[in-house]
Amino acid sequence: MALVLAVFVLCLSGLQLIFAADHPSYVAAVYEHRVLLNPNPEIPLNRSSALEHMNQNLRVFEEQTALAAQQGAQIIVFPEDGIHGFNFTRASIASYLETIPDPEKVTWSPCADPHRFPDTEVLHSLSCMAQKNRLFLVANMPSRQSCNRTVDPHCPADGQYQFNTNVVFSDQGVIVARYHKQNLFFEASFDTPPKCEFVTFTTPFAGRFGTFTCFDILFRDPAVTLVKEMGVRQIVFPTAWMDQLPLLGSVQFQHAFSYGAGITLLAANLKATKYRMTGSGIFTPWDSLAHHDTMGDSGKLLVRRVPVIVEDKHKLVPFSGYPSSKEPEKLHAWPVSSRNATYDGKHCQRDSECAEEASSSVFNSIMMYDNFTLVALQGTEGNISVCSGSVCCHLLFRRSETNEFYALGVFDGLHVVEGTYYLEICALVRCTGEEQSSCGGETEHAQTLVDFRLTGTFTTPYIYPGILGNGMTVDIPDHSGWEGGNRFYMSRTGMSAGLVTAMLYGRNYEKDNA
Repeated sequence: MALVLAVFVLCLSGLQLIFAADHPSYVAAVYEHRVLLNPNPEIPLNRSSALEHMNQNLRVFEEQTALAAQQGAQIIVFPEDGIHGFNFTRASIASYLETIPDPEKVTWSPCADPHRFPDTEVLHSLSCMAQKNRLFLVANMPSRQSCNRTVDPHCPADGQYQFNTNVVFSDQGVIVARYHKQNLFFEASFDTPPKCEFVTFTTPFAGRFGTFTCFDILFRDPAVTLVKEMGVRQIVFPTAWMDQLPLLGSVQFQHAFSYGAGITLLAANLKATKYRMTGSGIFTPWDSLAHHDTMGDSGKLLVRRVPVIVEDKHKLVPFSGYPSSKEPEKLHAWPVSSRNATYDGKHCQRDSECAEEASSSVFNSIMMYDNFTLVALQGTEGNISVCSGSVCCHLLFRRSETNEFYALGVFDGLHVVEGTYYLEICALVRCTGEEQSSCGGETEHAQTLVDFRLTGTFTTPYIYPGILGNGMTVDIPDHSGWEGGNRFYMSRTGMSAGLVTAMLYGRNYEKDNA
């Protein structure tokens, strides 16, 4: 067989990676699954009925695992709740639960030794998929863990923990990782683990991976600790993500996390259009392969070769951005009309001055349940700012002629709806109508082409830059990074799709419980 050397170049303006013989890579797969739900999840079933339900989803997993393997996949990720569904009570999910032994204490292949532990039919099925297709497999399932209230003060009254669990199988079918979701999102059937787990597993083709689940991505632990403190550069991410625009669309934030943290994220979402669940992808800091479909009613398998991120080779420092010495020249050369020049670094020496100059056009609107302070874009080019608290946002822009209404918004405060977490955000958004109150509304569509440089002053180092284009297309900044200490920027020119949102999504984890 002749040896064929394939060289691929992925460019992100100031960032370039070449796949070649001296650079390791691997083939990853994620599957967005149209989950078959229990129509009455609040009603308890017996074990055989629960297995009959789960087997309907597992048969699809088996088909997709084989298809991924045929395309050379070495690892496949399935979504959160993909086997059993959701909206159970603590009692009604009981027949779906299996006990997953701790892989750090027990080495076990359920496929090779199916009778070692009772009531583990789902584990057996998943293990055999991994073994048969010779790939690593990541799935999410409900699990139980017995506990004793006399020695464990956190033990539930019924004497067992019920966890939302990621389980990872090696290409030999052996369980190599088990993670219990830390940050639950209104999941009455599950318990929060008494201690946060930081779970990794090692593969022969890409080294170490970490794992966490859905809502975990918005919190320091385990997500940021895995990346920043433990040096993990590949994450497997089962999720059941409900889109919430303009800032938390599934593929939008998945890519923002990958880009901001400097990691590969293998994200598998459910497909449940009724619940606004769609959006999966294979995301690297350089590019992405993403799928988002609100109209269709079928699953989607994504397969792609991706680089193994090696820190000393790629010089990726989490949350540092991707700067370039050549970046801002053409943007700073734009003429700015006086009516829009509410911020100019040459004339506005302090953020307070910028805010005073912009005050006449500032308005407030609710975005993502938070009270944002905004200023409207006017004309086809401009230089504007808006401030709130310690966060000031500055925008240099040039755009095509359309009737679409855009605004630059800022929020510095504690978000308290559907979770409590502190945000520092600068966001350029396409408003859904002509009224100021429409800024913050949900839309997937925009026709206006915008070149921009967005800058914000932040008190947190954890910034997730994101660009969302027309039709939920994910775009990537040309450049980004820190300048002048607490000022973070990103820039983008030449987008081919209309701009829906450009955001610098800052998370101040230290203030979550202040």
